[in-house]
Amino acid sequence: MSAKLLQLLATVLSDEKLRKKIFILVLSIAFGFIYLLCLPVVVISNLGSVELDTADFDMGLFTEENFMASLDSEQAAQIEAIQTTGGNIETEMSNLGIADQTIKAQLIYMSFFDDVEDFDANLFKAAPDDATLIDSINQNYGLSIDYDEYMHTYVFVMNNTINPYMFTDTSTKNAADLSAWANNAYVSGWGYKSGAVGDRDSEDRLRYADNAGLMIGYLNYDPDSRSFGAVYDVLTYTEQGDISTMPEVAGIGLYDGSRHGIYIGNGEVVYSADSPGYVTKENVSDGAWSSWCTYEGINYPQEVQDAIDDINAPDDSSEGNDESED
Repeated sequence: MSAKLLQLLATVLSDEKLRKKIFILVLSIAFGFIYLLCLPVVVISNLGSVELDTADFDMGLFTEENFMASLDSEQAAQIEAIQTTGGNIETEMSNLGIADQTIKAQLIYMSFFDDVEDFDANLFKAAPDDATLIDSINQNYGLSIDYDEYMHTYVFVMNNTINPYMFTDTSTKNAADLSAWANNAYVSGWGYKSGAVGDRDSEDRLRYADNAGLMIGYLNYDPDSRSFGAVYDVLTYTEQGDISTMPEVAGIGLYDGSRHGIYIGNGEVVYSADSPGYVTKENVSDGAWSSWCTYEGINYPQEVQDAIDDINAPDDSSEGNDESED
């Protein structure tokens, strides 16, 4: 993490009363941009050293308003500056049509741009992958960001939250957002655990999903409350046709007779399996995917229904060929 952020956290955490408040805060509520950036540092720094008796605290008191009120003027000004910067980056990324990369941009800026004032969000739009992005940033700004260090921090932060910027329509459960959900699970390094649906594990605080749970988690997740419900406990699907008949629509399910995967476009599928033990991605052509399917609870575009209608249409090719000879 950046020296700027570490210095700020060190200042705030040097106050013993605040230290306990912040630790409980980051573990109990989604605190937006501050939560995303502070969580890795606070947890790592304090997990083994702060003893907490949660019965002594009213969890309802730990709100952003109360947290800001507990800071002195200098600390509050620094926090507000971070929030303002994070908001400006969010707006810029949204204007460029790459809102799903907002957390990535915020993290890189706050972690590595201590002595850089300018921030060109167009680099994120132009880069085809993270390795190219980091290389471009290093070249453009004369920085020396270590790719492995960046990825370690990014995956850790992403695993501790669910990207709120990836959803296109939070009022429905739709194919596009299911695709984004699956790809986010891959980027965030979710592990495989039987019965898991993407919520954080009570023991190690990391996210897991089993094969069906990857889809069930999306169906049960409420982006507004940032919590998992329990409406769906079984994945209900319909095999629609051979893989060769699949329309080019992200969010369609793939099936190999035992495992499900989510097609995310560009010939790629994301799935969770006990082997290799985490959410992974591969080319559809490299797997044993034999059919495509739709899932109960997911809204699909008309293109999918058209493909289903074509598959189920009667074959009239042989009609009219039985002509009698004179």
